[in-house]
Amino acid sequence: MQTDRVRNWDEEVVEALRAAKDAAGFEHVGLLSGLSLMAVFGDKANQPTNEPPRFVRDPSAVPARDVWYADAAQVFDNLYFVGGKIHSAWALKTSDGFILIDTIYPYNSEELIVGGMQRLGFDASDIKYVIISHAHADHIGGAEMFQNRGQRVVMDPRDWDLVEQFPNRYLTMAPRRDLEATDGGQLTLGDTTISTWQTPGHTAGTLSYTFTVFDHGRPINVVYSGGTGFLVADSTPEGGIENLQTYIDSQKHIAAKAADVNATVVLSNHSVHDNAINRIKMIPGRGDGPHPFEVGADMVQRYFLVMEYCARAAQIKLERCASGQLLPGSPSRSAIR
Repeated sequence: MQTDRVRNWDEEVVEALRAAKDAAGFEHVGLLSGLSLMAVFGDKANQPTNEPPRFVRDPSAVPARDVWYADAAQVFDNLYFVGGKIHSAWALKTSDGFILIDTIYPYNSEELIVGGMQRLGFDASDIKYVIISHAHADHIGGAEMFQNRGQRVVMDPRDWDLVEQFPNRYLTMAPRRDLEATDGGQLTLGDTTISTWQTPGHTAGTLSYTFTVFDHGRPINVVYSGGTGFLVADSTPEGGIENLQTYIDSQKHIAAKAADVNATVVLSNHSVHDNAINRIKMIPGRGDGPHPFEVGADMVQRYFLVMEYCARAAQIKLERCASGQLLPGSPSRSAIR
């Protein structure tokens, strides 16, 4: 009679993390370290709640400027970094104005984005579209401000729903429902098009993108990863397993789209994950060498493998919980239900 295989849970987790480490190499160490240390049930601070963020309730809770400030910079002929040390924002220049990708927090979007563009010689009033990767405060924070200045805001319909469902959570940063992105949809401004791809898992409406930039006139295809951490929003192991499978499937989806366009640059909405700040510092000294952001198609694919395998390691831990074998230090099954 055939018996069920006894699973070696610890070894399965180690194998998944080993695969993530192999995929990361030296290029994606920041991404690997951030994901491999994530708690199984995610960050409670990012779970849906209708409480205003602390920095909205208490302005003294806003982090010091030196924690988040970074200089704006031209990275490609038509792409400018206007983000901070931890969170990204990018201004994509077209023949008819700018498309802004993400808006950071409400307390620093004006200095980093509006001020950053001014320091680069541009006017933020030339932004025509603001596209939001997902509805967390560190990316949607300046969207209400930009919409009030006349810019159109693009977001996945499921994250538009999130903003409407939790109005207090988005105090000072809640744009009115505007343009809705679709999977494979295209946002075109002048001579430039961004393709939007639905990659749920970080939020239900997380978006990732593919688009083209230029390096001294040479076209280079970019993939932008819109949601990095796996935030398990369900309090049961079974629900968490499903959440993580959605996240894993999304990494496969955007990796395939990156392969379709032969993307050789991968950008993250967190500058700590794509090493943007250090890469920017390398640009002035590149000479005739390769662009610091151009890592090659293979390394782009490896970026998404790191995300996939780290999520799989977390998923295995939840499968162990679902089987009745709790992780050391885990709450009981009844407690997490």
